[in-house]
Amino acid sequence: MTTTTTPRPVQEFYSIGEVCGLTDLKPHVLRYWESQFRFLNPAKNRSGNRVYKGREVELIMLVKHLLYTEKFTIEGARQRVDHYRRTGELRVSAHRAFETELAQEIRTTVEQTLAILDGKTPPKKSVNSEPGTVNK
Repeated sequence: MTTTTTPRPVQEFYSIGEVCGLTDLKPHVLRYWESQFRFLNPAKNRSGNRVYKGREVELIMLVKHLLYTEKFTIEGARQRVDHYRRTGELRVSAHRAFETELAQEIRTTVEQTLAILDGKTPPKKSVNSEPGTVNK
């Protein structure tokens, strides 16, 4: 029996900029969450820059899901993560949150694309375009 798994982040370490790109969060949000969630404690390289492991990226996605989608408070999210840790559901819950956020991003992109194709939303103009010209 073969099982398919959703691809996980493949790099071993991620910079704060890469994590921001993956999670659609700002660096100051990640730094604030580090002060609020003790399990978000990325290592620092020789230059003093934060380096996140793939597991930490999944935990960040779990926190984002709890705060933004489930509408938990910081304390509520902290308690839920502690509950997941005590019951052994942390890894599964973090992976599920990562998949849910990814599915939502895909859904939003598809809806935006369909709106453009239906002529309901004008395509975004590039920064370098001149007024009255068509982007290629």
